[in-house]
Amino acid sequence: MSSDAPLLEVRNLKKHYPITEGVLKREVGSVRAVDGISFAVERGETVGLVGESGCGKSTAATSLLRLEDPTDGEVLFEGRDITEYNDKELKRFRREAQMIFQDPTSSFDPRMSIGESVAEPLTVHGMRDRERRRRIVKDLLERVGLSADDIDRYPHEFSGGQKQRIGLARALVLNPKLIVADEPVSALDVSIQAEILSLMKEIQDEFGLGMLLISHDLSVVREICDRVAVMYLGEIVEFGRTEDLYEDPQHPYTRALLSSIPQPDPTKRGSAVELTGDVPSPSNPPSGCRFHTRCPEVIPPEGYDFEQEAWRSVMDLRVRLRRGGVDADAVREFVASETGQSPEAVSKDRIKAEIRREFDIPEQLTDASAESVLSDALELLANGDQSEARDLLGDEFETVCETATPELRRTPVGHSASCHLIETPEDTLTAPSTND
Repeated sequence: MSSDAPLLEVRNLKKHYPITEGVLKREVGSVRAVDGISFAVERGETVGLVGESGCGKSTAATSLLRLEDPTDGEVLFEGRDITEYNDKELKRFRREAQMIFQDPTSSFDPRMSIGESVAEPLTVHGMRDRERRRRIVKDLLERVGLSADDIDRYPHEFSGGQKQRIGLARALVLNPKLIVADEPVSALDVSIQAEILSLMKEIQDEFGLGMLLISHDLSVVREICDRVAVMYLGEIVEFGRTEDLYEDPQHPYTRALLSSIPQPDPTKRGSAVELTGDVPSPSNPPSGCRFHTRCPEVIPPEGYDFEQEAWRSVMDLRVRLRRGGVDADAVREFVASETGQSPEAVSKDRIKAEIRREFDIPEQLTDASAESVLSDALELLANGDQSEARDLLGDEFETVCETATPELRRTPVGHSASCHLIETPEDTLTAPSTND
């Protein structure tokens, strides 16, 4: 073990779940919940892993702790790869790396006193002396802001915030070096969240712990994290020091997330970035940059002069056509119901206008060549030729964002992001530097 090695280093971690069908459970695909993430946590450091629900954060946590086995990649703890541990080595690792779960209520057995619950890991790892276990638990209860006299009480007697304090005590009982906290305050009232976060920071400073904090709430992460990794659809898209990332985000997804944080200072308030469309399925992620189907800054195709908002709207039409199409008959029926006409009386021009309205596409694109292509595609759609319209738009309006996967690289401001908008190709990284 090298003393220079990070406490935790994750290299190209993947967790895929098979999709099967039929009696024989034939594998026909996979859900790529975590798809090649890399980051590190130093001793005494808190790293945040953030992103929308369903992006793979919690799966990453259970995989790097080997609560479930990763599909691929390395997880180095103090320089040793835990994916190669045998049962004895894994048990020792479990003493040194603990997890705090999101819901403090469901993580306790209601039939056990909190003292028994907190002491259970000590029993599992061979401490037979009951009185010694109770002394340790009483000390920890006081350290997390409860009373030693609470040791024989039961979970239903405590509030949500108190239960999370108990959960923290249980995570600390084996004196670990690493804690992974999965949404530790999301189930709590806002008034309690700050108390728990402050307590976690105090405990970390006291014990010198490394911590991985998983959250969808960027305001929570900013409070206690030294560095932040932003995750989208199984991949890390930006990673850097917290203040650097919050003050100068480099990835459009990060900018969109940060724009949604409430800003109490009216002089600093900006408009929230609205992300169009749904998050794609991890069983069939988009090609190229996985965010391109929703990105407000998606790069326009070469050879055309699009206004950015108009291009995003045209891209939304393209995404819809790829995922299932635009039914001209359904559009005709809708227009008929709105105007009081019979479906037969609805003209193709009215259908084309309704498609523009549905996708917020201007009546006329500023680029005449682009308008000509779009008009031809809308004509095909109005005639019911969805596949031809899809192919026409795909051939003419192809963007680098869908054809090439951006590498995680060092940006001009110093930290790492994966986006084709980043112009400097130097220092392409296979894993974010621990010094980002």
